[in-house]
Amino acid sequence: MLKIALIGRPNVGKSALFNRIAKRRIAIVDEMEGVTRDRLYAEAELFGRSFEIIDTGGIDEGSEIPFAEEVKMQAEIAIEEADSLIMVVDSRVGLTALDEHVAHLLLRSGKPLVLAVNKVDNEDESVLAPFYALGVEQVLPVSAIQGNNIAEMLELALDPCPEVEKEEEAKGTKVAIIGRPNVGKSTLINTLLDEARCVVSPIAGTTRDSIDVSVEWNEETFTFIDTAGIRRKKSEPEVVDKFAAIRTDRAIERADVCILMLDSQEGMTSQEKRILNRIEEKGKGCILFFNKWDLVKGFRMEHCKKGIEMEASFASYCPTLFGSAKTGRKLDDLFPLIGEVSHYRAMRISTGQLNKFIEGAIHKVHPPMIKGKRLRIYYMAQVDSNPPRFVFFVNHPDLLDDAYKRYLINQFREAYRYTGVPLTFYLKGKKARKGKAQEEVAFLESVSELEFI
Repeated sequence: MLKIALIGRPNVGKSALFNRIAKRRIAIVDEMEGVTRDRLYAEAELFGRSFEIIDTGGIDEGSEIPFAEEVKMQAEIAIEEADSLIMVVDSRVGLTALDEHVAHLLLRSGKPLVLAVNKVDNEDESVLAPFYALGVEQVLPVSAIQGNNIAEMLELALDPCPEVEKEEEAKGTKVAIIGRPNVGKSTLINTLLDEARCVVSPIAGTTRDSIDVSVEWNEETFTFIDTAGIRRKKSEPEVVDKFAAIRTDRAIERADVCILMLDSQEGMTSQEKRILNRIEEKGKGCILFFNKWDLVKGFRMEHCKKGIEMEASFASYCPTLFGSAKTGRKLDDLFPLIGEVSHYRAMRISTGQLNKFIEGAIHKVHPPMIKGKRLRIYYMAQVDSNPPRFVFFVNHPDLLDDAYKRYLINQFREAYRYTGVPLTFYLKGKKARKGKAQEEVAFLESVSELEFI
């Protein structure tokens, strides 16, 4: 697929143009300099012709913002892989020395180049005059906010490029790498790809946008989603970080399996517990990856795992790896675990098998008497997969107490495992007499309160 890269100095509206072309809010737009750091990709279409648009961070070698050099490197990689380039400048600021530097860099690449003079919200094209000095032949006034001349700009960028066959959409398991800031999420992506695809830094909060990358392993495709770390609410002084947390939530929603990365030296904090609850609530598979284990001395893995299970009940069903994203320790074990969790998330069990299971469970331990009545489970069925959901048809849902609920869950896990996958059970009461609604409640298997929801 053809690739078009948006290039320019910081804060000229590249991300706003990117969102306009992609027709959805992918890149974070903010007046603060240096918000976009990694390369962002999105598929788009113009008059039936498909292409991929690339957003980049602003090029400014003299900038004192964090990661300026890494951002410049990401932009240079985008220039190298793009088929056509769009240089973005700010009509309100006018021509700057930095614009001249960027134009020189792009003209030297020899690739088709369009100069988009952004923030021209009226028909006055006199603002274009100074920008002709950059030596770019194709100059066009545009407005990312109002959408003016966007189609014309893309047409100029696509015209010099030959038609290519549309590539098939990459198939495979979607894996979101999530966790608090500075636990090594981007380092893991880079180690898996063996290239500097994402900006990596020891400063917390480097990644702010979610980024998709594909990894091939044993002829299988995995799409990894690198996300910004989720901060505590009181630790979000910047609006940008709040948007990043929203995007992390969206990444969890898009994923099939989540890798929750934790710092081995800090263990599971209250923040990880909240993230784990989000994963469970959304029905996603989960793998726990304790990063930087090579720095831990005098502590056994078994003790660490036991501590995790005591902190969060769902964690006891999640496969756990103790490794290092930097050195690659245990990364070879990651892909088989992703496959295993994906398998269980998609697994279906026949109603016949489930009824044999429930008969056996009841035979072992009968439901308790509550107010002179006993719970009767008529039969059980699976109503969905990805994520798996099951329904118990019973006489009265309110007769299932927490202790027996936990017993059924433990028996079910023992019989069918469902490694790393949260389970949801519904209780459907028998049909009441005419005029009364049928009782129906549901519960997540390992929400700490174990209450009906």
